This record gives sequence, C-alpha cells and structure tokens, in this order.
Amino acid sequence: MKRYGMLIGLKPEHEEAYKVAHSAVPAAVLSMIRQCNIRNYSIYLRDSVLYSYFEYIGTDYAADMAKMAADPATQEWWSRMGPMQEPRADRASGEWWAAMEEVFHAD
Repeated sequence: MKRYGMLIGLKPEHEEAYKVAHSAVPAAVLSMIRQCNIRNYSIYLRDSVLYSYFEYIGTDYAADMAKMAADPATQEWWSRMGPMQEPRADRASGEWWAAMEEVFHAD
C-alpha cells in the first residue's frame, strides 16, 4: 500500500458548488475509484486549496489511473469538476493535482 497526498487550487466562486457536488458523488465514479485500487480517499478544503489523501493498494498505478481516465462516468465527473479547479503552476508535467511529498507518518 502506498499513501498519496495531492493538492490543487479551487476557484473561490465555485467553493459551494464543489462541496455540493461532493456530497453526492455518482455511484459509478465511486465504483471506479475502488476498481482502480484506491481506498481511504479524502479531500479537504482550506483557503481555496483542496488537499486529497488516498491509499493505493494495487500493483500498477499508471495502468489503474489510465483505466480511470478512460471511464465515461469519470470523464463526465471530471468535466464538471475541472473548471472549478485551478492547478498549481509548479506541478509536475502531466499532473493535474500536484503530488506532495510525505515527510511523516505514524500509525
């Protein structure tokens, strides 16, 4: 299992709509998240920045992320959420959400 922390900006004018949307994530999107070996997934918001945490239990992260990206329900969800987000200028090439470095963990 590998832990991931990611962040992205949230346009302030979309804060309420983003929260409402995430109070009712489509079942097909949630199912795809699980099919792609993601567990214990959370998103936090502070000062127009979204922070996500999840645990990946699979063996081929790139393949699972490609599977998710090819899913029509996920594509539709991302088409709704993407315009609300503001990717960081310092993110790595190919990233939408910027990966964070884990510097501490305690069970």
